[in-house]
Formats: sequence, C-alpha cells, structure tokens
Amino acid sequence: MKRIFIAALAALSLVSCSIVDSSEVGIKFKKFSLTDQGQLKAVPVTGWTFYNPFTTSVYTYPVFVQRVDYPAFSVTTKDAAVFSMDPVLAYQIQRDKAVDIFAKYRKSLHVIEGGYMRTCIYDAYRIVANTYTSDELMANRGEFEDKVREMLSNNLGKEGFNVEEFTSQIVPPASLSAAIEAKNQAIQNALKASNQVAEAEANAKIAIAKAKGEAEAMRIKADAEAYYNKTISASLSDLIVKEDFIEKWDGKLPTVQGGNGSMLMDMSKLFK
Repeated sequence: MKRIFIAALAALSLVSCSIVDSSEVGIKFKKFSLTDQGQLKAVPVTGWTFYNPFTTSVYTYPVFVQRVDYPAFSVTTKDAAVFSMDPVLAYQIQRDKAVDIFAKYRKSLHVIEGGYMRTCIYDAYRIVANTYTSDELMANRGEFEDKVREMLSNNLGKEGFNVEEFTSQIVPPASLSAAIEAKNQAIQNALKASNQVAEAEANAKIAIAKAKGEAEAMRIKADAEAYYNKTISASLSDLIVKEDFIEKWDGKLPTVQGGNGSMLMDMSKLFK
C-alpha cells in the first residue's frame, strides 16, 4: 500500500496543470518532437490542461484586441523628401492561426510586435511612400494611409493577425512645412486684400449713391425756391405797378379814351 501511495505521488509530480480561459488560446506542444514535415508538434487547448512538464509545455496567446503605439520613424518619397511617420496599430490574433504563429515564431506577442510586425509596418510605409512625391503625399494623406493599411492588412492577415485599426501622424519635412505655411499665409493675405477691395468698392458705391441723393435733394429744393421766388416776384410786380399808378393819380379821370369809347385803364381794377 505504501508503495502504491509513493508511486501515485511520483506520478502526480510528473503532471502539471494549466488553465486556459476564453480570452486566450493555448498551445500545447512537445518540447523535443517534430512532425514528419519538421514542424513543431502542437495542438490548441482550452480550459484545464494536464501535461508532463518534462516533455510538454503550454503557451498562451491573448485573442482580444492588442494596441501598439510605435516609435516614429522616417520614410522617403520619390522626390527624396523625408517624412516622419508615427503609427498606432490595433490588431487581433486569429484563434485558428495561433498554433501556426507559435510554431513559426516561438516568441511572445511583445517580441513579435517589436520585430516582425514593426518590419511589416515600415515596409508598407516605405513602399507606398516611394510612389508619391512630397506634394502628392500631402495632398492625398487619406489615400496614402488607406494604401498602407491595405498592404499591412494583407501581409499580417496571411500570418494570422487581423488589423482592427491603423492610424498614423504624418509629419512633413521642416522645409515643406515652412513652404506650406507661407502658401497658406499668401492665400490669407490675398483673401484679406480682396475683401478690402470689395469693402472699398462697396463704400465708394455708398458714397456715390449718397452724393447723388444729396444732389437730387438740393436740385429739388432749388427748383422749389426758384418757383417760389418767381411766383412772389410776379405778384409783387403787379402790385408795385398798381401802387405806383395810384400814388401818381391826381384824382381826375383821364380825358383820353380808347377807340371803343372806354377809358385807357379800368380804374375799378386798381382797387381789387
């Protein structure tokens, strides 16, 4: 009985247990054995997994989305302008490809991110940037990033990595930034000058319209005053003639009559 108990303890000492939860994929592999094709003998596992730690091991990869903020690096356009790229990658392992990924790289995701994945990102940027001039790249940044992501998705997808998000900050060379700034400033200055010209023209039109209005008002006023003066003058002239006649009349009726027997002046009209 004692021997059986000791044997059981010995057997238990040769067994290890790993727990692989639903957020991971486990890879159980033989340490010292290969398939007939020279590949690692490995199978995916989940949940409670028992194995001999001397001949077998279990490795896990997370299958939820991983996010990596890479350090900036430089690429060159086809006209030799140097741009700085600062990419951020969000990716996820394809669960059914986890065994193949481990069999090929035998590395942690952190190591794969800094090695293989970073090389893929750099190559995608380098290849696509070399199809653009600096001006074309600045004018088509969205298109440029779409092409980089498409190439990256194809390359990483073949290896078992799905690209979920991919963004980057594109920084042009200082000389190009200065030229762009100068161009934008010139456009703003031209727009400001155009607005000032339009404002001056509008003000001139307002002044002309105002002057015309004032001149017309003055003309109307002058016409009114002229008409008034003419009317008053005519009225005063008639009164002056009558007053002068009355002042010079001696009270005697004229002795000269008109051809029709009437007096030369109708005296009754003098007093109307």
